[in-house]
Amino acid sequence: MPDLLLDVQGLETQFKTPEGVIYAVNGVSFGLKEGETLGVVGESGCGKSVSMLSVLRLIPSPPGKITAGKAYYRGQDLLQMSNEEIRHVRGAQIAMIFQDPMTSLNPVLTVEYQLTEPLLLHLGMNKEQARARAIELLEMVGIPNAKERLADYPHQFSGGMRQRVMIAMALACNPQILIADEPTTALDVTIQAQIIELVKRLRDELGMTIIWITHDLGIVAGLAQRVIVMYGGFIIEEAFVKELYANPKHPYTIGLLGSLPRIDEQERQRLFSIDGLPPVLYNKPTACPFSPRCKWAMDRCWKENPVLETVGPDHRVACWADVKTGRAR
Repeated sequence: MPDLLLDVQGLETQFKTPEGVIYAVNGVSFGLKEGETLGVVGESGCGKSVSMLSVLRLIPSPPGKITAGKAYYRGQDLLQMSNEEIRHVRGAQIAMIFQDPMTSLNPVLTVEYQLTEPLLLHLGMNKEQARARAIELLEMVGIPNAKERLADYPHQFSGGMRQRVMIAMALACNPQILIADEPTTALDVTIQAQIIELVKRLRDELGMTIIWITHDLGIVAGLAQRVIVMYGGFIIEEAFVKELYANPKHPYTIGLLGSLPRIDEQERQRLFSIDGLPPVLYNKPTACPFSPRCKWAMDRCWKENPVLETVGPDHRVACWADVKTGRAR
């Protein structure tokens, strides 16, 4: 589609381990429009982070390897770029906020050094311009006494403030796309809400396109326009937020939504849980990876892996069963 800012097609990523090859991402395809916020949800190990790290070519090699796929950004395939070309995209045009700011920030370098480095590298600023921009960025993300705090090291900031520094670093070069990899996981609920409100405000002010990776469907409801649900290295459902929450079509999505506590119920109810364990991906699934945990599983589910099919306006699902009737689709 010509109006897509990012168009990922058939992405596959594997990791070689002493126990065997792990098929982490298995043919992921999605598109991202300019100005859109896309939520990517699923439990740990489903391939959310690896998919986005693969797009930016940040998979450590070895043991990881992108074995197939294309990722078009403004008409250029990121996966075919040289190391020098992709370095000019990372940070400058597509930036990433990582899950744990303490391990993402260099503990022996000041915040000023880490904030100004991309400005000097990508935007060609001199040291005075970069320092002024660094102060502006810290103020933008709500860090008080920004000028004085530039000389501080990461350990002198609280967890929430470190995450704000990470966001400031990601925004330094005014990227077109911001990928946020579970940036609120290690924070308490109050700080989580502050960080989400900050990202919303910055998105509206700067007109950014965002990919928000999370396992928390509650966060996605208030932040994203469209949602991708992943399981076993596959995308198993994709829809607009309101449609997905009102009319989930995949048994896994139904399980995820059922595990959320609700405040609109008249009587207290036990939270839903999904029985069983996530798949071990030492073999590329040839059948539906969710079938061992699915109450709607039928013979075909154990033999053949469903592909994403359109089941409504902008709603796609990979499932052989119709969850409304329990019969084959």
